[in-house]
Amino acid sequence: MGQKGIDTQIDNIEFVVADIERSKLFYGAAFGWRFTDYGPEYCEFSDGRLTGGLTTMGTIRPGGPLVILYADDLADMQKRVEAAGGTITQPVFAFPGGRRFQFLDPDGYELAIWSDK
Repeated sequence: MGQKGIDTQIDNIEFVVADIERSKLFYGAAFGWRFTDYGPEYCEFSDGRLTGGLTTMGTIRPGGPLVILYADDLADMQKRVEAAGGTITQPVFAFPGGRRFQFLDPDGYELAIWSDK
């Protein structure tokens, strides 16, 4: 399936929400998720197996959360995504803890790749 030597996997799932506190109440009550706040616009969640984020930064995406992959070399991954036919929707930007870019795959699904380097 994948190319030898490439170790990129789903690392995070991010939900853009209208109200973080409301979302924390919902996911905490429904599923027992735990939360760590990183300011008024971002909150990390943990379901005990996977971490993700609740954020008010961005556009609410009907149909699904933003799937985020991790890569050591962000510039190389952007080149690979573009060469494979992906379309960059947000160029590399910094956030507390790292940098990332977002892209559309050939079917229009938006994903992101981040790095702490």
